[in-house]
Amino acid sequence: MKKFILGGMTAIALACSMQVMAADFVAGKDYTVVQNPGKVEVPGKIEVREFFWYGCGHCYSLEPYMQTWLKTLPKDVSFIRTPAAMNKTWEQGARGYYVSEALGIRKKAHVVLFEEIHKNNKPIFDQAAQAKFYSRYGVSEQKFNTMFNSFPISAKVAESNKLAQQYQLTGVPAVVVNGKYVVQGDAGKVPQVINFLIEKERKGN
Repeated sequence: MKKFILGGMTAIALACSMQVMAADFVAGKDYTVVQNPGKVEVPGKIEVREFFWYGCGHCYSLEPYMQTWLKTLPKDVSFIRTPAAMNKTWEQGARGYYVSEALGIRKKAHVVLFEEIHKNNKPIFDQAAQAKFYSRYGVSEQKFNTMFNSFPISAKVAESNKLAQQYQLTGVPAVVVNGKYVVQGDAGKVPQVINFLIEKERKGN
């Protein structure tokens, strides 16, 4: 499985990932049309929602491309990360993600956690391992553990599962554009298709 070190992506790979493709992308081949479209979280903006799991090698491979894409995020686009919780192991990661978000340390920890798991081969998946990892950001393990199974965190996990079912997701990474289209893959083509679909939504097609 091909993996990228987030901080060491070559200029060539970066250029290839963001190149503009002249040909239109095709439904059923490059993306899937959602049968039961979902509502966007921020009215008036085009939503791009990425479902992922920190232990997923494909999600790790996609991350550099998404990080680059985010640097040019248009003002009319809302980007939301959603940790998938489609099984017990993924749910543990989703809970940890939402706790880190609630404590205001998600941005600092996000890429680091990916690298700890995939670059340094550390199995930071269960509650105890995550509590120890996030403690390096000034959060006590007791505070983390108190929040881990709290009602607000459980509600977010339930919402993640509800959306995954609505969009009929079977795996990650999966990027849902404006609640209408699902883009899958782990390479530079993904942000290209996302941009294509954003423009499609702008035009009302």
